[in-house]
Amino acid sequence: MQVEIWSDVKCPWCFVGKRRFEKALAEFPHRDSVEVTWKSYQLDPSLPDHYDGTEQQYLAERKGIDPGQVRQMWQHLTRQAEGEGLSFDFDRVMVGNSFTAHRFLHLAKASGRGDAAKEAVMSAHFEQGLDTSDVEVLVSLGTGIGLGEEEIRATVAGDRFADDVRHDIEEARTLGVQGVPFFVVDRRYGISGAQPVEVFRQALDQAWRESHPLVSLTPSADGPACGPDGC
Repeated sequence: MQVEIWSDVKCPWCFVGKRRFEKALAEFPHRDSVEVTWKSYQLDPSLPDHYDGTEQQYLAERKGIDPGQVRQMWQHLTRQAEGEGLSFDFDRVMVGNSFTAHRFLHLAKASGRGDAAKEAVMSAHFEQGLDTSDVEVLVSLGTGIGLGEEEIRATVAGDRFADDVRHDIEEARTLGVQGVPFFVVDRRYGISGAQPVEVFRQALDQAWRESHPLVSLTPSADGPACGPDGC
């Protein structure tokens, strides 16, 4: 069974949604038959690599959100994150374009370390206050999960995997994705947002039943069987 997840590494609900989906998957009896693929998405592709300002200033100036409303939103998100074992620190978040980080994630995925890289980048951004657009940060994160330093530097310095990132974003548009996180199960079910664990579990169960229907085998006329009159 295939699960594709579109998300942006600068999206806090994407990190919360990742945790909730992981909990649902851990409870799913057929989890070893589920292949999870992370897909790239950008909430604000117009951002520079390094934004000269805080997260609060960015949301106020670029998104028009009142600073008081920003604080309320952060408090709510922080409580939700804590419920999933995450420790968000919005005052330390470094604002910048996520395109380079997405190319790094594609490098990790090509090496079979996509999930580990996703976890590392999102934790670095939301919990550690690191600049995930910075090459040295990405080198540190990448080597920490087993990627080669030279390959990371070569990828970040060039445009490798840029087309892969753009393809993911275009595919999201084709599917009608308007926000992230967005989960697609077997190309049958779309789940928008960081839904409760139960919603993800129900989707997994239903998709599994539809792709693995119970088949009854009718015995042949000559086969031994028992009936109302005996065996």
